[in-house]
Amino acid sequence: MTAQSDNCAFCKILRGEVQSYPVYEDQISLAFLDQRPLFPGHCLLIPKEHYETLLDLPSALMAPLFTNVQLMARALERGLWVEGTFVAVNNRVSQSVPHLHIHIVPRRKKDGLKGFFWPRQSYKDQEHLLRVQSTLRSAIAELRSGNS
Repeated sequence: MTAQSDNCAFCKILRGEVQSYPVYEDQISLAFLDQRPLFPGHCLLIPKEHYETLLDLPSALMAPLFTNVQLMARALERGLWVEGTFVAVNNRVSQSVPHLHIHIVPRRKKDGLKGFFWPRQSYKDQEHLLRVQSTLRSAIAELRSGNS
């Protein structure tokens, strides 16, 4: 049995304690229908081990997990005859269940999914944009050098 949390809703689904409507399962993940979908076919893909966020997921699981995301997106397009998909991951903020889950949402042109996106805003000025760019580049360099 993989590492799971006793009180996590998604770990309970993995243990069969809570009903779900699975659509795909392999050794590392489970995909099931979201109980409150944006559109019919909206799926959640979760790792079978309990990781709270994408930041906690071991690098070795990144490629296999997102290969399954790609499989699910293709399956939604083919099976539901939709024009595309929206794939999203929340980390802490707006994350209703603290277990990494990836939303795979079927999309059609003019499907009305506008309220789901947040209002966009501009940078204060070019200096602000460049400062944010520099800050992120420095953080990435630190992380890549192992200075977390």
